[in-house]
Amino acid sequence: MREDRRVTESRGPLDGLETEVLGGSRRYTRMEVVERAGVDVEHARTLWRALGFADVDDDNVAFTDRDVEALRTVQSLVEMGVLDRDQQLAVTRAMGQALSRLAEWQVATLTEAMTGGADVGRAGTGGGTPWSPENAAIAARELVPLMEGLIGYVWRRHLAATAVRGFAAGPGEMATRTMTVGFADLVGFTSLTRHVGEEELAALLDRFESISYDVIAAGGGRVVKTVGDEVMFTADAAHVGAEVALTLAEQVGADPDLPELRVGVACGSVVARLGDVYGEPVNIASRLTSVARPGSVLVDRELAAAIEGDERYRLRRMPPRPVRGYTLLQGFRLRRAGDPEGGLASDS
Repeated sequence: MREDRRVTESRGPLDGLETEVLGGSRRYTRMEVVERAGVDVEHARTLWRALGFADVDDDNVAFTDRDVEALRTVQSLVEMGVLDRDQQLAVTRAMGQALSRLAEWQVATLTEAMTGGADVGRAGTGGGTPWSPENAAIAARELVPLMEGLIGYVWRRHLAATAVRGFAAGPGEMATRTMTVGFADLVGFTSLTRHVGEEELAALLDRFESISYDVIAAGGGRVVKTVGDEVMFTADAAHVGAEVALTLAEQVGADPDLPELRVGVACGSVVARLGDVYGEPVNIASRLTSVARPGSVLVDRELAAAIEGDERYRLRRMPPRPVRGYTLLQGFRLRRAGDPEGGLASDS
């Protein structure tokens, strides 16, 4: 392609910021990237979309040396036999989804720091200095390498923990395994969004996520994902899932700024794939959450059987309820042993 036909989408003063964040200037068109990486152009386009990025015109100089390197790396995993084409696409999509959310949070946090008087170091953008693309580029030059190193550290810690759990369970159980799955949902959140401002709503969600991540991690569970007013978690042992569920309901209920929580937990065989889990326990836990009363924890028959006899807890059989996907779903109300309303009762 002739040089005079190459098109570079200019972002004006934001070009400097983009260069700092990307770690280099835009130098290549799509065809030039795939030629250097040795990848089919349509496959490269599919991977780009899987990462969550919009299509780029073929004559747009939009890519950097890092794009070439990344494409070579992900292709080498297929050539080495580590991944097949389908797995390559699934991994790419999962990474794009997870890191997109992380990037949104980081930009929002750093923008607030730059404009709200927080000290972000030698970059000179703290102290309430008015925001500008130039100041943002200076901050990015200093902060992006630090954040990149921190992300790498956190990834390695999670990789080590997950690898140990997976290989301890045995090769056949890494994808399909018995797990406790729970959902915790803020009561009346939809109605609340109509009556509070955006800043108050953001603070409420931040508080909910902070409590959820702290309780779940401290209790030995793992956060699968959060979607607005709901958090999904897993635990390897039934008693861990039960304890996490009760502690979540207690701590959220004790916070005067948060609505009450309702929690549904189920136990059984699930398929773990790309950080998410699938299977009937997931569906049951979700349905139990939808019928739980504010401030309560409902568990399924399997989890109730697993912890029955544990002196720390009390279970009460609830009347079966019709829910989506189940003619009648049997739930058990879970309480601590010290709760005077506890005890095992028959259907009523």
